[in-house]
Amino acid sequence: MSAAPAVVQAGEPPVVQPQAPPSDPAPRTAPPRHTIHWFRKGLRLHDNPAFREGLQDAVTFRCVFIIDPWFASSSNVGINKWRFLLQCLEDLDASLKKINSRLFVVRGQPADALPKLFKEWGTTALTFEEDPEPYGRVRDHNITAKCREVGITVISRVSHTLYKLDKIIERNGGKAPLTYHQFQALIASMPPPPPAELAVGPAGLHGATTPVSEDHDERFGVPTLEELGEFGAEYFCLARSSRAVLRASESESCENTLGESTTRPAFTPWA
Repeated sequence: MSAAPAVVQAGEPPVVQPQAPPSDPAPRTAPPRHTIHWFRKGLRLHDNPAFREGLQDAVTFRCVFIIDPWFASSSNVGINKWRFLLQCLEDLDASLKKINSRLFVVRGQPADALPKLFKEWGTTALTFEEDPEPYGRVRDHNITAKCREVGITVISRVSHTLYKLDKIIERNGGKAPLTYHQFQALIASMPPPPPAELAVGPAGLHGATTPVSEDHDERFGVPTLEELGEFGAEYFCLARSSRAVLRASESESCENTLGESTTRPAFTPWA
């Protein structure tokens, strides 16, 4: 039998049962952010907007420098340049120690080394200084594409130059300015560059931590010239050989000039 319909007396409004208001959905919590800052040219903590932005909301924060064999095999990279680079890396590591962090030095192709670090450290964000050079643009484009495939946020900021070079070329009709006066006229019509970012202060990483293992110096420490591997050892040995040859040349030159007229210039290896 079907239920009898409800009877509503004439002149009386129907009774409406009050309903509870819909409950608000639980607020979504942002996933923990594990950031890598990739140092390349700007080996400094001050005036480094990408470095500062990488610290925002980071739970873990690691600073990486990759010794790229493309540069290592370049014929115009001599031992003095390598020595200067290693000294800069040591200074950068010392600066990071002051804010309770460390520098992680890795050797290899960035396209191979970074994905391994992403997987090992559970990275969710990558920051770096924008590189305007052709090789760097192609490299960064490929790295960014790989990061997007696995859901890693990529942040790059301009700090190698005062102005973004693409903006200058765009304002000049798609062509680079060919004279200094033309360049001056272009930047005079553009907004001034932002002020330099201050260095991270004594507060350190603003709540983020840098996990450091006991074997950090063995795995990620700044190498010496001898420890750079094949190319490092080669340059080190060539430098020692060059110094020996120069000393021998000087000695032979002095012996050959004994008794000769002082008006005749002696041979010098620096001529």
